[in-house]
Formats: sequence, structure tokens, C-alpha cells
Amino acid sequence: MPPDLTDLLWRDHPAVPPPSRRGPKRRTSVSAIVDAALAVADRDGLAAVVMRDVAAVLDVPPMSLYTYVGSRDDLIVLMVDAAHAAMPPSTVEGSWRYRVRAVAEANHELYRTRPWLLDAVDDRVAVGPGTIAKYDRELRAFDGTGLTDVERDAALSFVLDYVRSAADRARRTPTTAAAQEFWAHAGPRLAGYLDPSAVPLAARVGAAAGEHQQAAYSAERAFAFGLARTLDGLAALIERRA
Repeated sequence: MPPDLTDLLWRDHPAVPPPSRRGPKRRTSVSAIVDAALAVADRDGLAAVVMRDVAAVLDVPPMSLYTYVGSRDDLIVLMVDAAHAAMPPSTVEGSWRYRVRAVAEANHELYRTRPWLLDAVDDRVAVGPGTIAKYDRELRAFDGTGLTDVERDAALSFVLDYVRSAADRARRTPTTAAAQEFWAHAGPRLAGYLDPSAVPLAARVGAAAGEHQQAAYSAERAFAFGLARTLDGLAALIERRA
């Protein structure tokens, strides 16, 4: 029977019995496997995390990993929880807006340094100790706002969903050089097809936005703009609770 994922997530808890000492000497550990997988993902992305390559890092037979971790999917859950556990705690001082901004920026930095997390989507991570501790810390950013528990959870999800979307957008945005090369080729061809009188607003606004982005687009500025609007939206709700 494969190891239970919840037990693996909580492997350092006093209630979890230590592994049996019977049989052959254990050549590695769950924590070592997770650390090796994190190193692979940080270097080469989530797609590179396959049992064969993780085993190579540890110098153990690939099939032996399944005696520690039930599957690659389980390993990814363990990796995400470990990444959450390693996050430095965000500030709990200052106004609610300052605290929530700190939460958003900490998560944005996490995605910047570990973009593979954007590809790791598994609801089971919610039962991990690192993820639960992160959730508890981040909920505290809404202390004193008057939000109900359900609203507090929804408000945090609202912020984190924005951060994740912004981080994914920044990751997929082509470099300025690549964008300029594309538009240098596509712009004249598009002009031959597009009738500005048929879509006057799209033509005018699109041209202005395109010129601005080519001259001054910054993923960080775009993130800051969107985050400020997200906080403004929460402020409208919180002010009604005051």
C-alpha cells in the first residue's frame, strides 16, 4: 500500500510514528526526496520533476522512491507545502491595507522565485502544515476589518487569485524585444485588414495602449496598479462593516 499523503505531509508531527527499522537500511527520506524535487523544479520547472531525475539527484533507484512517496502527484503536493512552509512570515503590523498588501507582495515574490508553483494545482495541498500555517498568517491580515469569517476567507482568496493571475500574466508576457519584433512584422499587415471606422474605439484605445506598453510596460507597475484596485474593492466592503 502506498504511503498516505496526509501522513507524509505531517511526517514531522509527534503523532506520526517513525518509520520501521526492519528490513534493508533506508537510503533516503521523504524530506530528502522533497528537497531534491524542489531543486529540480527551481532549476528546470515542474515538468522536469520526474521520479527518474529526482532519484538521480539522490543516487537511488527510481522505483525505490515509491516506497517513500506514492506518486509524482503526491510528491508535487509535498513540494508545494514545503514551499509554503519556507515563506518568511508577512507583517502583521500597520493598517489592514498595509498588511494585505504585504501578503500580496510576499506571494508575488514566491511566484517570481518559484514560477513552477503556477503549474502546481492540487486541492489536497490544503491539508499540509505549511499551507495551513500560511493560511492562518494571511487571514490575520484582515484583523480589525469587521469581516465575518466567511468574508475573511473570500477576501483572502480574492487577493491571492489576483496575485496568481498577475504572476501568470507576467510569466507569459513576451519580452519587449520579442513584442517589438512581432508588431514590426504584424502591424503593417494588420493595417491592411483593419478598418478603423468599423471599430473606432478599439482602434484608438488599442493604438494608445500599444504605444504606451512598448515604451513603458512594466510587469511590476502593472501588478502594483492591479493590486491597488483590488485593495480599493475590499475597502468598499470593509468601510460598510465599520
